[in-house]
Amino acid sequence: MDFNVVMITLGASFLLAVILGPLCIPLLKRLKFGQQIRTDGPQGHLKKAGTPTMGGIIILLALSLAVLRFADTSTEMVILLVATLGYGLVGFMDDYIKIILKRSLGLTARQKLLGQLIVSVIVCILLYKLGFSTDVRIPFLHYTISMGWLYFPFVAVMMLGTSNAVNFTDGLDGLLAGTSAVAFGAYAIIAMNSTLPDVAIFCAAMVGAVLGFLVFNTHPAKVFMGDSGSLGIGGGLALVAVLTKSEILLIVVGGVFVVEVLSVIIQVVSFKTRGKRVFKMSPIHHHFELVGWSEWRVVVTFWTVGIILAAIGLYINEVL
Repeated sequence: MDFNVVMITLGASFLLAVILGPLCIPLLKRLKFGQQIRTDGPQGHLKKAGTPTMGGIIILLALSLAVLRFADTSTEMVILLVATLGYGLVGFMDDYIKIILKRSLGLTARQKLLGQLIVSVIVCILLYKLGFSTDVRIPFLHYTISMGWLYFPFVAVMMLGTSNAVNFTDGLDGLLAGTSAVAFGAYAIIAMNSTLPDVAIFCAAMVGAVLGFLVFNTHPAKVFMGDSGSLGIGGGLALVAVLTKSEILLIVVGGVFVVEVLSVIIQVVSFKTRGKRVFKMSPIHHHFELVGWSEWRVVVTFWTVGIILAAIGLYINEVL
């Protein structure tokens, strides 16, 4: 496959995001799409109140324009866009209700789950029509499991879990943009090695889009991505892992997201069963803030861990 096309797509997506930022951010300000900050969180975050959110629109627009220009209109690309934009739409609705309708919790948990399930079902139908393999490769063991029809519920659960894990990671300036760029970068390499050009182009476009967004999202952030960005990124990441047949490997490549969601689960279970908290606050990035780490130190540390895990994931994929 043409490596140059992949890199051109990454660059184009980056430039599109950088161009869209100054156009969208003032508009979001005028529309009063300002972030609401948890009063029980780190006190340093209170000054972020009112910072424009729903900036995920920048990422999704840059991504879509880049892939439509440089990728073929294959079934795989359609599936990736349905997963990403579909989950992004659910996140947009959640953001809209929070900010415009002034309902602090946005969509109810059931409504959000229903929206995510609808998108997941559509994706599974498309995979079925594609005649997609229902085998799952187990790293280390050189063994595959043929799941049959159970593969499709597995994909749906994987999409739900990944999107919500990614969503939990979006809590500090630049944290999710940086870690997701690393994860998609790793999957771009996996897709190229697997001769999946459209998947590689999609990953490159996502890397460019989130890095372009990062220009405006580094501390102090001028804009937040909101659920429209985080859920869309999570949905796309899950499908990239599916299409490259490296579903289990996502646990390693996306290890930062796994740790984030596990910290929330551990915190909730511990508090409900023992009445005690394991962390000062969850997700775990807030715990490190509350023990005295600066926001930037937490972000850079998590980026570094993400890079190490992505490298391990690539090694496992190629060697083991």
